[in-house]
Amino acid sequence: MPDSLIPSLEAMAYRTKNRLVNLFDPPVVVLLYHRVTSLPSDPQLLAVSPDNFRAHLQFLKNNFTLVRFEENWAKVRKPAIAITFDDGYADNVREALPILEENGIPATFFVSTGTVGTQEEFWWDELEHLILGGHDFPDRFVLIDSSFKQDWPTSTATERQVLFEEIQPLMRNIAPQRRENWLRQLRQWVKMEVRACEFHRAMTVEELQQLARSKWVTIGAHTVTHSVLSCLTTEEQRREIMESKSQLESWLGREISVFSYPFGKRKDYTRETVDLCREAGFLKAAANFPAQAHRWTDQYQIPRQLVRNWQLDVLRENLKRFWIS
Repeated sequence: MPDSLIPSLEAMAYRTKNRLVNLFDPPVVVLLYHRVTSLPSDPQLLAVSPDNFRAHLQFLKNNFTLVRFEENWAKVRKPAIAITFDDGYADNVREALPILEENGIPATFFVSTGTVGTQEEFWWDELEHLILGGHDFPDRFVLIDSSFKQDWPTSTATERQVLFEEIQPLMRNIAPQRRENWLRQLRQWVKMEVRACEFHRAMTVEELQQLARSKWVTIGAHTVTHSVLSCLTTEEQRREIMESKSQLESWLGREISVFSYPFGKRKDYTRETVDLCREAGFLKAAANFPAQAHRWTDQYQIPRQLVRNWQLDVLRENLKRFWIS
């Protein structure tokens, strides 16, 4: 048998196995959104336009059972979908919420508390406007860290794009205090102060409370600083998890029972992280790797399917893949 046929045969066998499993135990597919808005620039690919989001919801409502993330899915009798959001952008309440309410569809919003009600952006958005924004730049950026020193040429847009693409994954995998030091150096480099761009700001406390008042909304925790938990010590992880929970409970006056891991790939959290979520009293925790949820799925590692700014026909095609993934 030609070697080229082996992967396709393996994929076919895998899909066939999943179809049979789905007949025995109907799955829940959890969709992951971040933002609903139209942006002039979206290098992170986080924003879904309001028109596309409305089309997504109408199609889902007409074709699938929709469940809440926090519910017990053991009694689901046919394939179902749960909708979730990560981070806590202001457009969640300004643009996503009215469309959810218009269609009568529930969603869970996992909120990072460190930027709520501040004049700060999420670190990846600030990184974008510091490096790629329309302002004057020095010819080079020199990063001085406790363990290394590195510099990049930055006189052209192409060179700054290289800097952005190289420094972002480095910043993703370091502790928040160290990341803030790098951002401080970047601010000094372009002579800018901390500011929250209206396009990218997080919710205010009042907006979060407005979101939480909707009968279609569940609020979940998503750490304080949106850091990769596997890069932190046990005590740092505990603080990120517990403080985000307690801060949300203080603002909203209710128990927060669900959580999602920042970034959420398997490498972004550890078994210790899972234990800390259980210790904190969460009933479920959402990850960010593609798969279906079944009765036997670990309730502290629920997979999710990331949604981009897809036209409806693209969503339809991807949903076919999600059911057999």
